[in-house]
Amino acid sequence: MNISYGANVADDAELRLCGDVVGKRVIELGVSSPPNSIAMALMGAKAIALDPDPRAIAGLRASAERAEVKVECHQGELADLGFATSASVDLVVASHSLNAADDLPRLLRQVHRVLKPGASFVVATTHPVAVMFAQERTAHHVYAHGVHSFGELYMAFERSNFHLDMVNELPDHRVREPLCPSVLVVRARKQGV
Repeated sequence: MNISYGANVADDAELRLCGDVVGKRVIELGVSSPPNSIAMALMGAKAIALDPDPRAIAGLRASAERAEVKVECHQGELADLGFATSASVDLVVASHSLNAADDLPRLLRQVHRVLKPGASFVVATTHPVAVMFAQERTAHHVYAHGVHSFGELYMAFERSNFHLDMVNELPDHRVREPLCPSVLVVRARKQGV
């Protein structure tokens, strides 16, 4: 099991954005499928998960028990990181959950607060161009409809004192010659204190 950035795209075994998590305190914002918090716990991390959906948290607890790992679970909005003290977290991962945040700048400020200086925030989201070519969208092919555009993400990170040091546009592995990437993965490093 490895840190996943979505179905049918490269994972962290290939991209190596998260680094060695053994003994590190890590947070998964929004429980992914499969849960990245369980993958990180299996790799030796002190895993924490936060999700607004109580069913997702209940499912994660059951999955962690089956996997025989400990994951500290919190139910609440993605920006509600009050359970973590300032500069106490080594890594935050959000796989396809940022678009659910009502207040992205607040979420980024909270992630910045809990991360140690220089630590990483790794985000995977539907690529804004992929939305234009989605099969279920036939009437309006609009860039970034329902997801953050790359410009919005970039500016939100920069205004929150993060620096994007890696940007990956991942194609769907099932498609031989994809028209566009399906997933955007970025790694942002905390600047300052």
